[in-house]
Amino acid sequence: MSPSTTAPRERARRVSARIAAAALGASIALGGFAAVPATAADDTSGLTGIVLGIGADETQRMVTWYSSTDTDQVVQLAPATAVVDGQFPADAKTFAATGSANIATSGGYNRHATITGLQESTAYTYRVGAAGAWSTAYTFTTQSFEGDYDFLFLGDPQIGSSGDVARDQAGWQDTLDVALAANPQAEILVSGGDQVETANTESQWDAFLAPDQLRQYPFAATIGNHDVGGKAYEQHLATPNTDRSAALYANGQPTSNTSGGDYWYIYKDVLFIDLNSNSYATTQGGGGDAAHVQYVTDVIDQHGADAKYTVLVYHHSIYSAAAHAKDADNKVRRVDFPTTFSELGVDLVLQGHDHVYTRSYLIKNGEKADAAEQPGQDEVFAGPGGVLYVTANSASGSKYYDITKPDTSGTSGAGNGADPLDPDSYWYNSVQNQEHVRSYVKVQVRSDKLVVENIRSGTCDAPNAAVERGNVSWCGPDSGATAAQPVGSVVDAVTVHPYQGEGQEIQVAVPDAAPGEFGWTIDGYNGLVDLGTAVDNAGAYFEATGAINPIAVTDTRRTQSPWSISASVGDFHDGDKTFDGSALGWTPKVVEAGAGARAGAPVASGYDGGTGLSVSRALGAADQGHETGTAKLGADLDLKIPGDVAKGTYRATLTITALSS
Repeated sequence: MSPSTTAPRERARRVSARIAAAALGASIALGGFAAVPATAADDTSGLTGIVLGIGADETQRMVTWYSSTDTDQVVQLAPATAVVDGQFPADAKTFAATGSANIATSGGYNRHATITGLQESTAYTYRVGAAGAWSTAYTFTTQSFEGDYDFLFLGDPQIGSSGDVARDQAGWQDTLDVALAANPQAEILVSGGDQVETANTESQWDAFLAPDQLRQYPFAATIGNHDVGGKAYEQHLATPNTDRSAALYANGQPTSNTSGGDYWYIYKDVLFIDLNSNSYATTQGGGGDAAHVQYVTDVIDQHGADAKYTVLVYHHSIYSAAAHAKDADNKVRRVDFPTTFSELGVDLVLQGHDHVYTRSYLIKNGEKADAAEQPGQDEVFAGPGGVLYVTANSASGSKYYDITKPDTSGTSGAGNGADPLDPDSYWYNSVQNQEHVRSYVKVQVRSDKLVVENIRSGTCDAPNAAVERGNVSWCGPDSGATAAQPVGSVVDAVTVHPYQGEGQEIQVAVPDAAPGEFGWTIDGYNGLVDLGTAVDNAGAYFEATGAINPIAVTDTRRTQSPWSISASVGDFHDGDKTFDGSALGWTPKVVEAGAGARAGAPVASGYDGGTGLSVSRALGAADQGHETGTAKLGADLDLKIPGDVAKGTYRATLTITALSS
């Protein structure tokens, strides 16, 4: 059986027949090809800093880069199998780029373009630039657009903060190597902010952007306090659905030499909302936290129903445990955000800034949601309004902050009091961890839960810049009293069961429907159609009758497209003796109904005038919209042989053709 297609396709089978004979035997040969993987061309284009960014949904990606020239440029894209020896096919797609001149300290120009119309489970190769000045080619792979997936959350690379850019870069590269080797099917890299130490220092940006993984996996950027003070962040990292209103900039001035704005996207049933948490107070000039609260409210009101989970991302951790835990600005956010997040049904909040790992208790309206939840509990049930807050440690090892002690300021709201269940921890934290080793957070998105894991991507050994340079005095669990755990070991893991409402939600996954098939076979044994010995009709002609072997036609295509089966016969031969195939006629019939089958019109033997079956004639057909299933078609044969044909045993071949659209 052959698969259905969108264009008409013919299938033919030759059927061997003895005088009045008819019947089958044949095979179908299908063509094929071998794909040669793409190779990257040498890059002499002057195009640098290429980043594959997240798009508005699974079918999109955004690509950003720097150019030494102010020219029209594009992203060129083709299926990876079509790019051979670095050569893109003539029908490769192009997506026009926009951009502007960089600030003086960056030099050159920035460009970005949005790739649209991606297909699932497909490898694509792309490059940027223009004819005669293309960048190196890179490849990324889409996965299924439905169902479970994993993404990785990466805290504060902050390249340059150790005082050694090269060591910071080595740690950042190693974390990406380790994390993606362990999780090659991860679908997004989510930033915790602070990509670099100094906002407009391009050498730090060069080091941050050096790993090729940032051109192979979509990167979802976040603005940190070390990024916000210049335009390099916006020049390097374009984001989808970005609102660059004045209220979402710390100083209220989008055209100033600062970066800002909030954005959102939906990726496989998760609504991600990313905030510029540097803008938190109206006294700075922007709209402060109130503007972010309104933004989150509006986005969830408009798009929350399109996703199963809502994940917020911003830089400044409001529930952390280290140097920034008691910062005045974090206490402001800790009052401004949580109640709205609970009321809007947010599931998970991902944060950075404090260079420590923390996992909160479930927080509702700024308080611990369930007093009975235990420290380190590995399974939690959100209930109405319960939100999990996670702070990521350094992904590069450039800087770590040590855990600080609670005070007496209270155990709700902006307070930094002690946890009654663990007096060394803050009231809001279920887990606090600092080992001075690199780590990343893996989030598993499943149909009925979120699984959050903090995983070590390094040890006390190099690359670990803060340790190598003596910026911290110890390394390992228990303030260095315990030996460092191996790469890939899990610091913390929790399964979050989101609240499903007052009733009982029912879920079912609908897979991709099989495309279905259309085809035909001889029903049962393909015996020779032997019409026996023809009867002499008073010397005028010889006549023989019989029936073809029934043909089973199966059509399971959801398109319910029309189909037809036809046939023709060649001349009858016995050695060098022959007579014309037009002598054969038939009367088609539907032996067993199904698949919308209707019989073709009768065709008289050409002996009585006409061409008989020497030309293609319809055996059966079905119209558009027919039901799916199987039919059996047959035909009664009528062979009238001219009386002057020499004695012999003659055979012909009936060629059966299927046409489907």
